[in-house]
Amino acid sequence: MFPKLHVLLKFKFLVSAPNRKFTFANSAIRITANYSTICQNQVESLREKAIEHPRDSVEVFRKWGCGEDDLLKIFSRQPSLRQAQVTPLLSKLNLLSTLGLTGSDIVKIINCRPRFFCSRISNCFDERIDFLIRLFGSREMLRKAIIRNPSLLTYDFHNKMKPVISLYEEFGISGNDLIAMLISRPTLIPRTSFNEEKMEYIKKTGVSNCSKMYKYVVSLIGISRIETLREKVTNLEKFGCSEEEIWGLFGRSPLVLTLSVDKVQRNMTFVLGTMKFSPKVVLEYPFLLFCNLEAILKPRVLLVRKVKEMDLHPQINGSLLLRALRMTENRFLNVFVKCHPHDVATELWEFYKHAKGLQPLAKSSKKILRKGFPF
Repeated sequence: MFPKLHVLLKFKFLVSAPNRKFTFANSAIRITANYSTICQNQVESLREKAIEHPRDSVEVFRKWGCGEDDLLKIFSRQPSLRQAQVTPLLSKLNLLSTLGLTGSDIVKIINCRPRFFCSRISNCFDERIDFLIRLFGSREMLRKAIIRNPSLLTYDFHNKMKPVISLYEEFGISGNDLIAMLISRPTLIPRTSFNEEKMEYIKKTGVSNCSKMYKYVVSLIGISRIETLREKVTNLEKFGCSEEEIWGLFGRSPLVLTLSVDKVQRNMTFVLGTMKFSPKVVLEYPFLLFCNLEAILKPRVLLVRKVKEMDLHPQINGSLLLRALRMTENRFLNVFVKCHPHDVATELWEFYKHAKGLQPLAKSSKKILRKGFPF
């Protein structure tokens, strides 16, 4: 147990009998302490070498500050990273570290783009980073953009990224407006395309390039398919809206272009058929297309009818109904339910809960068609 114990025994005759036991004990304690220190130093040295030269992807991510929870998120999102080769993974992480990306940032990147580390990011890396820093204005802003859209490091730099950004700059969208679009629409670069028909659509919206809505109109039309745009216009025309009115609506509220044909159709059917509003009301108040039909529109309209049947006040009509539909849930309940006596309020609340729980007919048998990108 003690490597130098035989040396002490060899020279024990130099120690007097009364002091021999005490000297031996002190030496043994000192030797044990030295031996423990040596073992601890060896363990720490081996641990440092393992960190400097990781054997697998787990040690690589740990080196970059990923904890056990982070590793669980990484490997559950992309299991193949467990068998990833150490050298290529290290080289990519070294490139990312120059941008100030941390372990938590890497977890977000993998969660957003699971196959990110399967892509080559070393091509034109320095040139790309210089270009993006000039575009976003700072390295910190670029870091945030990459976390939001890691594909900025994988797009074809010369044949796709630069031409698309130049195209938007020709439209007059640059600086903070372009940055906002790149961050809010991660698919802007790979899906942008313009032709004469799309240019004509932009003109039909009547939005000038000085308007705050201009960047949204241009970018949403740019990333949309021609067939999808036609389909959305035709869908609204079936409810009595003219083409001119529809494009005017897209100009005032461009985010209507992000709504699916099915959602617009169901909301328009309810607003025109059940609420008995005209199409012009929807054109004036486009929030009616954004409202959740099952959670907001239908239960609140049914509650309005219940209030009328019970001859309660306040009566919810016209502009007041539109205001009621835009209220938050708590405010709506306070204004139109809890304002009544306790027994009446309880009855209205039970009716409202039941209305919110109603499921549309044949919902369980509805077939979900995947069309890919919704625009």
